[in-house]
Amino acid sequence: MERILGGSWDEQRQPRTSIKWSLWGPEVLPVWVAEMDAAPCPAVVEAVTSAVRRGDTGYAVEGRYAVALAAYARDTWGWEVDTALTMGTADVMIGIEAILRQVTTPGGAIVVSPPTYDSFFGFVATTGRRRLDAPLSPEGRLDLPVLDRAFGEATAGGERAAYLLCNPANPVGTVPTPEELSALAALADEHGVTVVSDEIHAPIVHPGGAAFTSWLTVSDRGFSALSASKAWNLAGFKAALVIAGAGSADDLQGIHEVHTHGVGHIGAIAHMAAFADGRDWLAQVKGELDDNRHLLRRLLSEHLPQVRMRVPDATYLAWLDFRTMDLGEDPAAVIRERAKVAMSSGPNYGAEAGRGFARFNFATSPEIITEAVERMADVAG
Repeated sequence: MERILGGSWDEQRQPRTSIKWSLWGPEVLPVWVAEMDAAPCPAVVEAVTSAVRRGDTGYAVEGRYAVALAAYARDTWGWEVDTALTMGTADVMIGIEAILRQVTTPGGAIVVSPPTYDSFFGFVATTGRRRLDAPLSPEGRLDLPVLDRAFGEATAGGERAAYLLCNPANPVGTVPTPEELSALAALADEHGVTVVSDEIHAPIVHPGGAAFTSWLTVSDRGFSALSASKAWNLAGFKAALVIAGAGSADDLQGIHEVHTHGVGHIGAIAHMAAFADGRDWLAQVKGELDDNRHLLRRLLSEHLPQVRMRVPDATYLAWLDFRTMDLGEDPAAVIRERAKVAMSSGPNYGAEAGRGFARFNFATSPEIITEAVERMADVAG
């Protein structure tokens, strides 16, 4: 069977013009931003091509995306999404920003758990709310006593506050268990904090660890936000969905419908095709990612044993610990300069929690993973 995540550096670089392959120049091997080096899903190609060919390039129809995602959620996770409690949005973070403005008091607090998705910090800043950090444990898991204290501080003045959850976790690759999420729900209810769960990586959970559990299957308060973007490599096709728990229906109604205008019709068509007819493609990609995560770990053990890596349970991102090496606070910057390998800088995911770390995107070919590690090893010192 022909690989989906395949090809050499030159084979991948030549046809691609996205930011991953353009930002650092042709001599730098990019294993940073969360794009996959993947042959496209045939169902998506057919759906998009057909739409363009027939001139179906107008505005999106509200509701169809929700139906498609709900069918996928039911078949994949046994999760019954109430499509009446959904809102379409251009992408997950645009939807999350609208939610955060709705469920928090101006000037109030939004809690995050570094190391976490770097865009969380920027979007919290755009809301004008103050950020409170409740770092993950050293194992990359929710630290409930730390969250308890942060929630107490966030609501001490009587303001409405939110917790921005990354589920599965980016960049550390952990998957919260139902027990962890239930304990989080108890804390959120105790303090009156609204949990907003970014679940964009939910379809990419690997065998051997905890299965994905949506926030809204353990609580009827709060929100989940999902998209086909990461799992089917569709970042260029704008569409996503935010879903409210029954206890947060009023907050969903309070979000102005203008936030739905960013959904692209062609984007929605692409995502709906992925959810409905791209499941075999995704299954093969997940198998290749499973192989790649273990390949990366083996290569690091062989060539760079100083670098510690916990094999991620989800996503196609590995959180690499360079702290035993003399590479400073941002090893990705040093390695990019010396080895011409571009990873994501660890401090971007939390200045303290990310110091000495870098994020490696292994959604590419084994050849590129191997070359990247060998380049890094050649300049390690």
